[in-house]
Parts: sequence; structure tokens; C-alpha cells
Amino acid sequence: MSRRVVRQSKFRHVFGQAAKADQAYEDIRVSKVTWDSSFCAVNPKFLAIIVEAGGGGAFIVLPLAKTGRVDKNYPLVTGHTAPVLDIDWCPHNDNVIASASDDTTIMVWQIPDYTPMRNITEPIITLEGHSKRVGILSWHPTARNVLLSAGGDNVLIIWNVGTGEVLLSLDDIHPDVIHSVCWNSNGSLLATTCKDKTLRIIDPRKGQVVAERFAAHEGMRPMRAVFTRQGHIFTTGFTRMSQRELGLWDPNNFEEPVALQEMDTSNGVLLPFYDPDSSIVYLCGKGDSSIRYFEITEEPPFVHYLNTFSSKEPQRGMGFMPKRGLDVSKCEIARFYKLHERKCEPIIMTVPRKSDLFQDDLYPDTPGPEPALEADEWLSGQDAEPVLISLRDGYVPPKHRELRVTKRNILDVRPPTGPRRSQSASDSPLSQQHTLETLLQEIKALREQVQAQEQRITSLENMLCELVDGTD
Repeated sequence: MSRRVVRQSKFRHVFGQAAKADQAYEDIRVSKVTWDSSFCAVNPKFLAIIVEAGGGGAFIVLPLAKTGRVDKNYPLVTGHTAPVLDIDWCPHNDNVIASASDDTTIMVWQIPDYTPMRNITEPIITLEGHSKRVGILSWHPTARNVLLSAGGDNVLIIWNVGTGEVLLSLDDIHPDVIHSVCWNSNGSLLATTCKDKTLRIIDPRKGQVVAERFAAHEGMRPMRAVFTRQGHIFTTGFTRMSQRELGLWDPNNFEEPVALQEMDTSNGVLLPFYDPDSSIVYLCGKGDSSIRYFEITEEPPFVHYLNTFSSKEPQRGMGFMPKRGLDVSKCEIARFYKLHERKCEPIIMTVPRKSDLFQDDLYPDTPGPEPALEADEWLSGQDAEPVLISLRDGYVPPKHRELRVTKRNILDVRPPTGPRRSQSASDSPLSQQHTLETLLQEIKALREQVQAQEQRITSLENMLCELVDGTD
């Protein structure tokens, strides 16, 4: 009887490859802030990178196709009065991004499909509720317009972005700085790590810790945690001797790890990027020049090392493309956007296959851009799995999507700031006048934008005519 030595897996030969030089984004002054976030967020339409900016905080948003050297005068998204620490694209609208800053605010921005003429300085809405820097943002995976933020005040706030309301504030759970926050697949639970070395599973709507594990990793350096498809928790951290370590835990039995592996003695915090479709986790350390990846399965040792992508230069940050933004015709199962000091370089992970046909086993249906719930439905206790789409024919991002307007959920018209009025006050003529003025201002601003674009089109058409005449 022959013993099978090599574990069977369709991902055993996944290999990484840096994109060609002309596919990189050059001349970007990546932020030098010492903060353990990825500094980069990407979706099927745009690449956003936190950049150095004098007198405040800024990030740059580039259409994915705009590779090559970036003009030093390219418009930025500016509005924060202190450095931007984290950015996150809305999973249900590829034109909406949230930014968190050292200035204690969160801003939500609508990014146009065209290249703006000047810096974007007006957010759709500014969310103010933290008393210290805000360093972590995470959109709810299935409910529309629900955004989580975590600040240096050790508070988690869950917002309804469409109304500017605080849905939930969890301010007595974490006694120290929060290092990471992750939703599970349907957004019913949170996994958090904290400077007090405790890994917590939280039911945000009940405001309760449902399970916790002290010193999942014994070292003092920051720990990270993500939910896996099976409902386990994958963690990265440090041993008491400062070796980097990864772990897999069952929240129903936190006493013993499902798996625990020591890695190396590097200092950089390992940022885990988990793909639930393939159950592969990619580990990118800040300051490392490699990406290690592991497959998580049901059979021992549960976390299986696959391979390492290595390059010469260390990474300052990393963006991870959602599955719907990948090229299925080339068997691409992951794409990273690696930040260098002055550029961003795509790194493509591929499963080698001979056939050109669509590979069903590599691309199960994946979460699409449609939310499964409204914010108030989620808050009332409903849960729903993500709305899945097939990638068989590839994914084409929709054109500029205005968010669907509901009675209370208006992302494209800024709501009046200040304390919420009672129902009787909100029906007063003064309040109606305020809303009318806001609408009129919005319409006027949009008209001015349209006029500016029409002038730009006319000028480009004139240039084209001159060029054509010149060649004749």
C-alpha cells in the first residue's frame, strides 16, 4: 500500500508575480506615518493610497487603468486636518470611500468616475464621535451604509453613514488601544484584538463579549485577527521571545489553539488578508519583502504552508483586491498592491492551468456589490449572508452609482449637522427651508461641475481638431 506523501490541493502551485514596470503606479509619495494599517485600499474601479501631505491629511484615488507616472499635481482627496490613518472602500458602492484620521473624525467621500480638475475637499458627510485619533475603519459586509470605526479612545462606534447617526457605541469593552477589528461573513459578530493581549468575540448589537482568550499570543507586540469561512479565528502575533507566530482558534473552545506555528524573528506586524472563497490567508509584514500564504483546511495541521512570494524591496503597505476585481481568464486568484516609498506595484497570484475555460473550482460565487440588508434591519436583529454573484463572464463595475435613496438613508445629500431634533421640530418650516437650501446648493454645485466638464470636453475637442488638421 503506497502512502500519499504530498497533500492534494489545487492551490499547491499558486505562484506570485510582480506586474510589468509599465503596470505600476510611479511617483506617489506614500505616507510615512508610523501606524500599522495597510495605507492602501483597492476595488474593481479605483486604487486609493494614503500620501504625504503638508498641513493635514490626504489620500490619492487613481482609476485602476491610470498606470505609469502620476502627475505631481494630480488631485488629492483632502479635508482632514491631521494625517489620514486608514481608508476603506464601501463594499456596496465602488465610488464611496471612508477615511479615518488623527484629527478624530471620519469622512465619507463620493469619488467621481471622471478625473476631477482639483482636489476633492468636500466629504458627503463627516462623522464626529471619537475623542482621540481614529485608526481603524471597516464597512459592514452585508448591510448598506453601516460603518465601524475604532479610536485611540478605546471605543468602537458603528454608524449609519446615510443619516450620520451613531447606531451603536461600545465604550466599556476594551480597556486599552484596539489593534484590529474584523466582521464575520454576515456581520453578526466582531473579532477584536487589544493592547491588553486579549482576543475578543463581540456581539455588537447586544454589546456583549461572547468569548475571549487572554494571551492568544504571549508577546507584547500587536496582534491581528480575522474570521475564517469555517467560523474559526486566524491570528498573527508574537511569542514571549518576540518571534512572529500564527494561530487558529475555535471560538467555542478558546482553551487550546486548533493550530499554532512559529514563523521568524522579524519585527514587522503581520497583516493577514483572508480569501474565504479559496480559504487562503496571505501574510504581509510591514517592512518585509515577502508575502507568505497558507491554506486553511479541516484536516491536521489545519494551517498548511503553500509558498512565499519574495522581492527585493520592503513593503510600506498593501492593498488587497476583492475577488470580483480579478482577471478570471488568467486564473488569477488574488492581487496585491504593494506600496514602496515612491510607487505602488501590483503583485498577481495565479494558479497555473492549461485550459482557457472558466475554472469553476477556483471561482465559486463570490460576494457582489448588492447589500443584503438595510441598516435598520441589521440593527433590529436581522442577519443575512452576502448576496453572491458568478464570475463566469467576468465582473464589469457599474458606472457611477448614486446610492439608492430611502426615507432616512440619503448619502448624496448632506444631512444637517448638530443634534437630532424631535419629530415635531423637524416638521417645522425652518427645518424644511434648511433642507431646501441644502438641496439647492447641491444642485448648483453639480451644475457647476457639469459646466466645467463641458468646457473641458470642448477644449479637448478643439485640441483634437487642431491635431487632425495638422496631420492633414
